[in-house]
Amino acid sequence: MSRIEWTQKTWNPITGCTKVSPGCANCYAEVMARRLHAMPAPGYERGFELTVHPDRLAAPLQRRKPTMYFVNSMSDSFHRNVPDAFLDRIFDVIRDTPRHTYQVLTKRARRLPRYFAQRSCSDNVWLGVSVEDRRRLARIEPLRQTKAAVRFLSVEPLLEDLGDIDLTDISWVIVGGESGPKARPMRQEWALGVLEQCQTADVPFFFKQWGTFGPDGVRRSKKANGRMLAGRLWEQYPVPASAPGRAACAPRALEDELLPSSNAPR
Repeated sequence: MSRIEWTQKTWNPITGCTKVSPGCANCYAEVMARRLHAMPAPGYERGFELTVHPDRLAAPLQRRKPTMYFVNSMSDSFHRNVPDAFLDRIFDVIRDTPRHTYQVLTKRARRLPRYFAQRSCSDNVWLGVSVEDRRRLARIEPLRQTKAAVRFLSVEPLLEDLGDIDLTDISWVIVGGESGPKARPMRQEWALGVLEQCQTADVPFFFKQWGTFGPDGVRRSKKANGRMLAGRLWEQYPVPASAPGRAACAPRALEDELLPSSNAPR
């Protein structure tokens, strides 16, 4: 099982990446890849250089239990050096395993409408983009242009007040602070600003963590700072309109936290 709060397992047929924006500065995947390379662990012989792993493609096919997978947590599926042909193989596996749900998150939003222009996005795909600051709000529009059962935003690490967010056709928002020795603090009012906009737009909201700095701005362990925002846990998940039973595999989800979004994609 994954330690990432909003998924169940990770599936990494691609590893390695390159930095494209401030959210990449303290990349957890890069740190982990270096450790795995030093061990040495199979699949990390090239460290954090982008590498495709055809031998890993079959893993979801071999798992019968319906599972929520975060796809390529150690990379970016839409990195410019990932061939369309290999992406096709990943999405073929996804189509062949409708029992699973796949969360695909990218910082390369502009590639989404180009890739899916001649391809359909399976109903068991939740497609998301990372939005860590105001400039990266521009990633939302290419996501919105791409037809998917669920479109989501990963607002982590949240590095500044995002201001107004257009949540039209967005089905889910995750917010989180940064962790690690070089973490940058997230201010409470930034997170509350996103929460309030989600509530107004009736978009399910998931608060992942405070990270290294708590709501008071004090550096502590991630565990000590916890996951409470506005006095409660936020673990809401979307219910895709095109696949009403899909959210049944959402990790740690409570029945009253599985919310149909008024912004379900049309």
